[in-house]
Amino acid sequence: MSLTRSRFAKHTTALALCLAAAGTVLAATGPAQAASGRHHDGHTGAIECRGQGTDPDAVVRYRSQILIDAPLSTVFRTQTDVEQWPTWQDAVSTSERLDHGPLRPGSAFRWTTPVPATPATPATTLEVTSTVQQLRRDHCVRWTGPATSEAIHIDEGTHVWTFTKVRGGTLVRTEETWTGDQAEADVDLSTEALGAGLEVWLKDLKAAAESRAGC
Repeated sequence: MSLTRSRFAKHTTALALCLAAAGTVLAATGPAQAASGRHHDGHTGAIECRGQGTDPDAVVRYRSQILIDAPLSTVFRTQTDVEQWPTWQDAVSTSERLDHGPLRPGSAFRWTTPVPATPATPATTLEVTSTVQQLRRDHCVRWTGPATSEAIHIDEGTHVWTFTKVRGGTLVRTEETWTGDQAEADVDLSTEALGAGLEVWLKDLKAAAESRAGC
């Protein structure tokens, strides 16, 4: 299904803000990388979990990082307790585990997020099913999965998070790639919109984890 640039822009902008909170936003190196919250300490290499990163062939990607003033265990727990995402992310309406027990490789979860109406399409609900591929507790997690609604379809998102104890708290680094005709219809636009969404997610994670650390 083809989209005009205007219609595609509306979809990807809404999608970016929503998916950012749920783990399917893309990461990119270079000038598009956000400066807000960046923290170096030599952490500039590949973002991987147990040796696996994002899709190396994907043309849509975004990368960012943020320093959170909270213990590493608190940050990791906040991010990986996926059923609680709606309590600290406005962009996530529902989130449910499709298995039981601690999050681990093979765990799957389904979450939904509202996409506002545009002049071309009615309001809709995007459904994402994510499956954990790699996880190392208090260190990293990587999941993949499609996102779909009546008007939007992302074939595959691959999202990697790493968590590192540093001076001043916990450094969170994240990167994601998307594949699919809609995502690739305008690479620059998709990357810009999805990057904005990822930054919202990182700020929400920072606020939630720092609040919990202060309790």
